[in-house]
Amino acid sequence: AVKALKTLRNHWKKTTFGVCLLSWGGNWLYGKHCDNLLRRAACQEAQTFGNQLIPSSMPLKKATVFLNPAACKGKARNLFEKNAAPILHLSGLDVTVVKTDYEGQAKKLLELMENTDLIIIAGGDGTVQEVITGLLRRADEAAFSKIPIGFIPLGKTCTLSHTLYPESTNQVQHITNATLAILKGETVPLDVLQIKGEKEQPVFAVTGLRWGSYRDAEAKVSKYWYLGPLKTKAAHFFSAFKEWPQKHQAALRYLGPTERPPEEPDEKPSRPPLYVRLYRRLWLYWSSPPKEIPQEITPEDWEELNLSTIELSIATRNRQLDLMRTEDFMDICIEADTVSKGQFVSRGSQKMRDPHMCPEGSQRIQASKCILQLPEGTEGSFGIDNEEYEAMPVEVKLLPRKLRFFCDPRMREQMLHAAVQ
Repeated sequence: AVKALKTLRNHWKKTTFGVCLLSWGGNWLYGKHCDNLLRRAACQEAQTFGNQLIPSSMPLKKATVFLNPAACKGKARNLFEKNAAPILHLSGLDVTVVKTDYEGQAKKLLELMENTDLIIIAGGDGTVQEVITGLLRRADEAAFSKIPIGFIPLGKTCTLSHTLYPESTNQVQHITNATLAILKGETVPLDVLQIKGEKEQPVFAVTGLRWGSYRDAEAKVSKYWYLGPLKTKAAHFFSAFKEWPQKHQAALRYLGPTERPPEEPDEKPSRPPLYVRLYRRLWLYWSSPPKEIPQEITPEDWEELNLSTIELSIATRNRQLDLMRTEDFMDICIEADTVSKGQFVSRGSQKMRDPHMCPEGSQRIQASKCILQLPEGTEGSFGIDNEEYEAMPVEVKLLPRKLRFFCDPRMREQMLHAAVQ
């Protein structure tokens, strides 16, 4: 023992390296063990759904999964197959997995999709945006938009997961929680933005649209990967010194918020017998007063604004979801173009964490519809749900509570509790 201790002391560098390696290896193995326990617990919970008896006349529920294997730097397929797929199969669902091979394919596949009971999106923000755009471009979108949607966060950016699921630092737990939430069946209605250019088909978004200098700098962050944690500040620093001041000129027309109509019940009342319906129609016919001449519809009251901004964002309220609010609107944030270079660099890092934050001193507008007119020759790009599109004049219209997404029951309870308070 003494000889071994002397050997370790004489070769202290190798000893230190070995201890560090063993510690790291032990920690890695322990992490893998914990992940396996999480998967096992989730599968056992899913099995309880699969063991439920259903009548022989009732078909299995069909679930169509749109998986983007390229998400999360190509790791999404492995993450889905290890953490989400076993839960879905054990639950008793009839699962069909559709893997996308290239950007934009999900939109085309949605046009050909047959009836399904659930739509599940496995990917990031880009996959969500593609799927809902394909869904809402269908001729029969009124019926298909009623299909509940599940979201399994597998991408680099998964903005919706902040609304639908509790925060978790463990990726395996986050994915299994999201998959189990689909089985539990609780849903929340989410707003959608319809963004339409002059010639293009409309694009749909659940988070929002960004146009400006922060978005442009953010798109170049990956170029500075070799700077490690400083890459974000470097991208904004070089962007500020390349061209300053950075001002974006536009004209904005908008309509104010709209009153929220009462929510329709999920289950329609049973149809009364034929003789009751005939009696009601005759009663209405004889008792109704003569029809009045319809009054002229008043024109919509548009507000107009010429703006100069460093960045403009148009966002849904899905991040701050209020299930009890009485008005429907989207948030338009027009940021002042008078920031300094130092403010631009520091604020750029904040906007990487929360892209639709609206800093102090910005002009805030609540609108149900807006038209953004850009000067001729305007270059640059929009960021629509973190996907890049060519900047052009657009009409943005709010579609309130258009889609229903599965969420963790705990998150729904928190929303209702916050609304009551």
